[in-house]
Amino acid sequence: MSTAADDQQGQSFYDAIGGYPTIARIVERFYEGVAGDEVVRSLYPEEDLGPAQERFTLFLVQYWGGPTTYSQRRGHPRLRMRHAPFAVTPRAKDHWLRHFRAGLDAVALPPELDAQFWDYVVHAAQFMVNSFEDPVTPAGRG
Repeated sequence: MSTAADDQQGQSFYDAIGGYPTIARIVERFYEGVAGDEVVRSLYPEEDLGPAQERFTLFLVQYWGGPTTYSQRRGHPRLRMRHAPFAVTPRAKDHWLRHFRAGLDAVALPPELDAQFWDYVVHAAQFMVNSFEDPVTPAGRG
């Protein structure tokens, strides 16, 4: 994928941001937030968030120009299809974005790279919204 952040030497966005370690740190910080957030945590059926964290890291690595391990293991991302079983509401999107913002802040990318990453994430999060009704939760939750 060629991005506006590619420099004259052909450096990919992935390389420009620091590659796998940077993406892994963003995703690690993101999941730290998700773990304690009832609104978005309910979107992850697995008790252990580790597998979801690994999948998301590999997806972002591939998306931004790194190794294609994600597709080799899971095939085409098909993001909307994979998220269709879950009620992704505007409220859930906002919580999700809050945690992703914390992940980006944790790595302190240069402003132009941060802006490019954030623009993609905001667009992708909006694209995933598939319900405008919050799911019913037990009394005192949600």
